[in-house]
Amino acid sequence: MNAEHPRPAEIFVVSDGTGETGSSATQAAMLQFRSPWRMRTFRDVRQESQARRVIELAERAGAMVVFTVVDERVARTLRDHGATHGVRTVDLLGPLISRAAQHLGAEPRLQPGLLHAFSDEYFRRIDAVEFAVRHDDGANLRTLIDADLVLTGVSRTSKTPLSMYLAQRGVKTGNVPLVPGLVPPRELLDLEPTRVIGLTVDPGALLTVRRSRLRQMHAPPYAEYADPDTVMAELARARRLFRERGWRMVDISGKAVEETAARILELLAEDARAARGGSASGRR
Repeated sequence: MNAEHPRPAEIFVVSDGTGETGSSATQAAMLQFRSPWRMRTFRDVRQESQARRVIELAERAGAMVVFTVVDERVARTLRDHGATHGVRTVDLLGPLISRAAQHLGAEPRLQPGLLHAFSDEYFRRIDAVEFAVRHDDGANLRTLIDADLVLTGVSRTSKTPLSMYLAQRGVKTGNVPLVPGLVPPRELLDLEPTRVIGLTVDPGALLTVRRSRLRQMHAPPYAEYADPDTVMAELARARRLFRERGWRMVDISGKAVEETAARILELLAEDARAARGGSASGRR
């Protein structure tokens, strides 16, 4: 592979449970880098033989191994076998559990899967993730009404990664793109305004992202998609639509997905408090 298109770095996430903790931490860390990378998750790794197998696969792939395993035998196998085979390993939970045990003066249970026991909350997150996948990029508009939240905006305003991140927090999130020359779908326009968030961004930042996308697609760098006047017009139309429909706007400029998601979750929390206050007033 040539220098212009480097091979993505491989990261293996190993877990004795669902892998969500390790995956989320890895994604948060990798947002700090522009280098291409991809992640493969190994769930329910609770035997030393499984750990050895993952390390051997990582050696062949040239991967780094990030693990959240509480059984010390399995964790030690990952560390030691990794060192033997020249595989970098990162133990996310072990040092924290050890320090917490010292601080609390207590012995940890070291029971796998405690964080994601099969609670109502766990299943709510699973349902939300499945909903976000089914309703990505304007798909399945007929059932969009079942969303807790719908994100909309012009192309390349982080609608999909935000939808998936919010879904992992239990928010059933759909996203609908605003396409130049097309009227937004009726299913989006009919939603209650408080259930829609309009995403906006600095025009210069959007131009940079779109031109990068064109390079990846080997398309002409100054196609209409990345034309400054076109981008300005798209953003202006989007903001006008947001104001007309009473949709709240969130600016993603210069923000990581986690930061934007935190702001959206704040808005949802404010809505929930307002609803509880209204209900309380109605009961008086």
